[in-house]
Amino acid sequence: MSASIYKKIELVGTSTTSFEHATSQAVERAAATTRGLSWFEVTELRGAISDGKISEYQVSLKIGLRVDEAAG
Repeated sequence: MSASIYKKIELVGTSTTSFEHATSQAVERAAATTRGLSWFEVTELRGAISDGKISEYQVSLKIGLRVDEAAG
């Protein structure tokens, strides 16, 4: 019986629209350049303020991906 092994990468997504959009942006970009994505975990929400209004949403997240087994 083999165990699954996962690797975590950390990313920061940004958006001028919402935290949800910032998260989606990060996951979609990771999926375009990395294979085997399995899950994500939001670790921090923050943003930027300009002229008294929210100008950018920022989301720190960890994305888990399955480590491939070597062909035997």
